[in-house]
Amino acid sequence: MIPSIAIDRYYVGTAESLKNLDEYEIYLVNISEDDPNTVYVYEVRSNETAHQASLTLEATQTLIKRAKPIITGMERISTLTTKGGKGISSNS
Repeated sequence: MIPSIAIDRYYVGTAESLKNLDEYEIYLVNISEDDPNTVYVYEVRSNETAHQASLTLEATQTLIKRAKPIITGMERISTLTTKGGKGISSNS
């Protein structure tokens, strides 16, 4: 089992690389308070193309490669259409 600090480092490294993609509005890495080995990633993108572009980044590919052995499950909880709010660009 990889400690949550290592998991944090993987995801935070990816978050740093996404700073150059304007279409990524929000990328949050969360660790469950009940289970420190459970990671939730919350993403807000202006479009699906931004997600596909992120998959071509070296940091993202490295994260996927390193994390695969410890991932026990993954699911898309929901896809939403943002209508407004604080913390997003007015283009969303």
